[in-house]
Amino acid sequence: MPRRSRVHLDGVPLHIVQRGHNREPCFFAEVDYGSYLHWLSEALGENECVLHAYVLMTNHVHLLLTPKKADAVPKLMISLGRRYVQYINRSYRRTGTLWDSRYKSSLVQAETYLLACQRYIELNPVRAAMVEDPAHYRWTSYRANALGQPDARLTPHAVFRALGRSDKERQAAYRALFRAHLDSAAIDDIRLALNQSQPLGNARFYAKIEAMTGVRREAKARGRPRVDANSTMAKSTGQRDPRLKQ
Repeated sequence: MPRRSRVHLDGVPLHIVQRGHNREPCFFAEVDYGSYLHWLSEALGENECVLHAYVLMTNHVHLLLTPKKADAVPKLMISLGRRYVQYINRSYRRTGTLWDSRYKSSLVQAETYLLACQRYIELNPVRAAMVEDPAHYRWTSYRANALGQPDARLTPHAVFRALGRSDKERQAAYRALFRAHLDSAAIDDIRLALNQSQPLGNARFYAKIEAMTGVRREAKARGRPRVDANSTMAKSTGQRDPRLKQ
């Protein structure tokens, strides 16, 4: 079955995930995380992309960004990947690939899913049982978005800025979103869209993308139609390796 083509659009938020080859680690020491963020900052500036949220996990990364021009995204990922892989290979005297061959991406309808997507990204360490509170994980945007810790890499999206009239109001409103668990249906929507390289939004968003690209874009359920939703949910959540959290 041919790979589904990725779609990037000017000025539309994009959720990106890139995994280590065969789901192996891509970060080996604290200095590696800092080095990746350094080259991420450079690549964002060079390619006119703004970053809203991120998390660096042991064997994968999530980025939520908006490109000024759609064709800047592949350039950013190639530049970032090449610099970081060269650094890792040189530092650890290794050869060969570090990343899976293709990053996955999903366009995000800002008004309906952007904040859910930010929470999904920043809650990765919690879902993986690495920490109990997202503030306890260092390599994420949560401390900046929720607590006001300076992070020059980040540019708040207009939807985030609308949470309050001041930075403190916005941060408090954003923290309040984390008091409740992220809805399981939202998690499923985000994962399905990302895995299928499909947009994340409502029917109007799908229609807009279809009109712009000429290609139908809507995430489809995998496999046979569900017979028992409750049993299916139990199977999908019962035995998951925390290292494989998205």
